[in-house]
Amino acid sequence: MSEPELPWTAELVFRASSADLAEQIERALRPEAAREVPRAKAEVRRTDDHLEIAIAARDSGAMRAALNTYLGWVHLALETARAAARTPSPRATSRG
Repeated sequence: MSEPELPWTAELVFRASSADLAEQIERALRPEAAREVPRAKAEVRRTDDHLEIAIAARDSGAMRAALNTYLGWVHLALETARAAARTPSPRATSRG
């Protein structure tokens, strides 16, 4: 049985503030991209501080859902990294 045609394609490209942040986001998204989804598939790639997400979908509804999902996950990862950067490490707090 052949794979279904996925005529709808999109590529999202993000430049992170550092290669480390791009790697963290890539590690967070890679398991999701590896999951089988009936009407869409995604591939996550990273080069230094650039993160690329290539999406292919069978129809416009599947593409919309995949785009919303991946954009939401990237946004969540960035907000989590920002919050972590603002929060001092428990070891860094002074006792007094």
